[in-house]
Amino acid sequence: SAKRRLIDDNMKVAALFILGCLVWGGMAKPEFPEPEKDPDFWKEWAQRTLKNALTLQDLNKNVAKNIILFLGDGMGVPTVTAARILKGQMSGQSGEETQLEMDKFPYVALSKTYNTNAQVPDSAGTATAYLCGVKANEGTVGVSAAAVRSQCNTTQGNEVTSILKWAKDAGKSVGIVTTTRVNHATPSAAYAHCVDRDWYSDGDMPTEALQSGCKDIARQLFENIPDIDVIMGGGRRNMYPRNTPDVEYPGDKKHNGTRKDGRNLVGEWIDRVKDKKSYYAWNRKDLLSLNPNNVDYLLGLFEPADLPYELERNKETDPSLTEMVDVAIKILRKNERGFYLLVEGKSIVTESALMIVFNYIFLATDHGNFTVLLFLDLMAAFDTIDHHILISRLETCGYLWKCPKMDKVILPK
Repeated sequence: SAKRRLIDDNMKVAALFILGCLVWGGMAKPEFPEPEKDPDFWKEWAQRTLKNALTLQDLNKNVAKNIILFLGDGMGVPTVTAARILKGQMSGQSGEETQLEMDKFPYVALSKTYNTNAQVPDSAGTATAYLCGVKANEGTVGVSAAAVRSQCNTTQGNEVTSILKWAKDAGKSVGIVTTTRVNHATPSAAYAHCVDRDWYSDGDMPTEALQSGCKDIARQLFENIPDIDVIMGGGRRNMYPRNTPDVEYPGDKKHNGTRKDGRNLVGEWIDRVKDKKSYYAWNRKDLLSLNPNNVDYLLGLFEPADLPYELERNKETDPSLTEMVDVAIKILRKNERGFYLLVEGKSIVTESALMIVFNYIFLATDHGNFTVLLFLDLMAAFDTIDHHILISRLETCGYLWKCPKMDKVILPK
């Protein structure tokens, strides 16, 4: 069952973490920093922190031109703590004293979350909350709590508008970058109005819903806000007619197209923007070979479903989250009115810093993509961002099947 698989996955991650700690513990630990033995060290640190806090009384009342919202699904306090310690130890320090880029933000907060009909929320209802500002029922996207999951006839009249739509209406460029399917729960709340997060294509919908006029989420991606400037993630199979072989895995039927209506949504998008500076990419080489100055509209679908976890990523065919964000910003920032970009890193709760520890100790691979976990370390490389928000859903509850989830919201000045 899904419950059993989740427990097994958690046990595997825990075992890897314990093994990693045992191996790490056997390595030479950096010498204890001499300054930390002096009480004045801590008093001076406290004075600097207090001084910085007092400067925040001068509120920044400027209007943000560019907005980037990073969503780390499962990047809770324990995971962030592990990442902070590991980053420091990779630099030859003991680790605890290290600061991530997001630790340097002037505003940090914790926020409790819930669905209107569930104490333990899912990523569909929570995405509706932070993208549309309206609490919603579990399993629904872009609709209010008056809409009931899987009941198509409760959709009309209960649609709510997202910040991505507001930004587009304000003349800004907008984009979505995710390591899930582009029609998964989190990104879909930015553009779709659907009473069931699992209606990825019409092939996933019941006949009654189709007959009642409800649209699948993949179709809504291209029809509700037809001029989204940048779309990158997975989900190819939901864009093509049923049984259409996938371009990357033509011999694997589980990756074939799923649409019952016979529509080729990718082909339709290409035709619609062919007279504009547009570009379609389905692999890393295509993405990294484009010239952002010559592209205004980008569609990148790099897997039939979700993109692989970072440790499993084929570095020849699948771009990293860092690479996708890099390209997205270079395209979006050309708009003088600014841009809005939603970035999601999927299911960190199942990969998280524990897997990075395993990767670092046992595989000795390139650590450049460590910034994928640290998210805001990436932002230091860009000078075009004047407002960015990091929200990380906390799902660090050990082996419990259900546990409280919160959102960690970090708001810079």
